[in-house]
Amino acid sequence: MLRLFLLSVLFSASISSWGQELRCNVSVSSSRIEGTNKQIFESMRTDIYEFLNNRKWSDNVFTIDERIECNIFIQITQQNSADEFTGTLQVQLNRPVFNSSYKTPILNLKDNDIQFRYVEFQPMEFDEAGNSNALTNILAYYANIILGFDFDTFSPLGGSSCFQKARNIVNRSQNAREKGWRAFEGNYNRFWLIENLTNKSYGPFRELLYRYHRLGFDVLSEKPDIGRAEISEALKNMQVVYRSKPDTYVNRIFFDAKSDELVSLFSKGSTDEKGRVMTILTECDPSNSGKYQKILEQKIF
Repeated sequence: MLRLFLLSVLFSASISSWGQELRCNVSVSSSRIEGTNKQIFESMRTDIYEFLNNRKWSDNVFTIDERIECNIFIQITQQNSADEFTGTLQVQLNRPVFNSSYKTPILNLKDNDIQFRYVEFQPMEFDEAGNSNALTNILAYYANIILGFDFDTFSPLGGSSCFQKARNIVNRSQNAREKGWRAFEGNYNRFWLIENLTNKSYGPFRELLYRYHRLGFDVLSEKPDIGRAEISEALKNMQVVYRSKPDTYVNRIFFDAKSDELVSLFSKGSTDEKGRVMTILTECDPSNSGKYQKILEQKIF
């Protein structure tokens, strides 16, 4: 059933109507680490799972069936000491489509710079006003990124409060010893992701998230031509962002998640529609221009 998110806080007479937002599958791989106690990584996975899924991250009302399904994959690449770790983190988020069994991909991003301290059997705590724990800061940051993207697809700019929380974490982490929080450490890190999402110059991207999903994909099952046309128009927002600054993180994130879906969707379009979409896709995502040629190769009978 389609989740309809409200822009204001809803009050309920029953406390049971409030619940955690995430149903996040967590995987921790230590295959590159030799000669260590592997039990610590299973404890790490369990603690991360409970931290993400048992915490309330926003004021939105959720039922158990409405919880947001997502995946977090952590690859430990180095154990620097008994409780210091380095690795990568991948986030995947899909969104259910109304009146369909299909789930449309929203996020498929990889953070190559996670560094943190983890002590087995020690409670994982997150201080919204401080910067005391690198691991929970990273997890809280991505929890809010996941919520923000999901909320944006259901209501215009619906994820603003979540993105601001992620921004606050970045601001508090500017003096952290761990990498990934600062502008000069790369073009595609935590800093630049939230900078793009909260910068009004890239507002058309967030408007695209709502139009593409709520006005486009959610009507495809009943009105495929109208839904596809709405998505085609929504892609013009990506063109606006790209022409403003071609190397934005949000441009990369969108097409990393959507390139295969766009090929499948617009292969069913008319000749004129295919031509219009191809112009946008090859301009904004030139690295996948060969993939997009498949749109033109599919014939409509």
